[in-house]
Amino acid sequence: MFRWMFNCREVTRLVSESLDRRLPLSERIGIRIHLFMCRLCPEAKKQMLLIREAMHLLSSESRALGVEGSLSPEARDRIKLSLKKYG
Repeated sequence: MFRWMFNCREVTRLVSESLDRRLPLSERIGIRIHLFMCRLCPEAKKQMLLIREAMHLLSSESRALGVEGSLSPEARDRIKLSLKKYG
């Protein structure tokens, strides 16, 4: 069934997911409808896109300078644990 009304929390989550994968048509339409009606969510989307672009630029600059860093195994484990806890 086509669900076209999402609340702000759902739209924020879906917009974030849309940065990593293509969403189904029904979700894309629902997001557009919500963004058209909502005053705050378009700003949240702009901020997500800005952060994404900044991270891409930072990554590109780091590679160009040969300053690629990596996390220690302990840091990776802490991040994974935190994501599981709050995700």
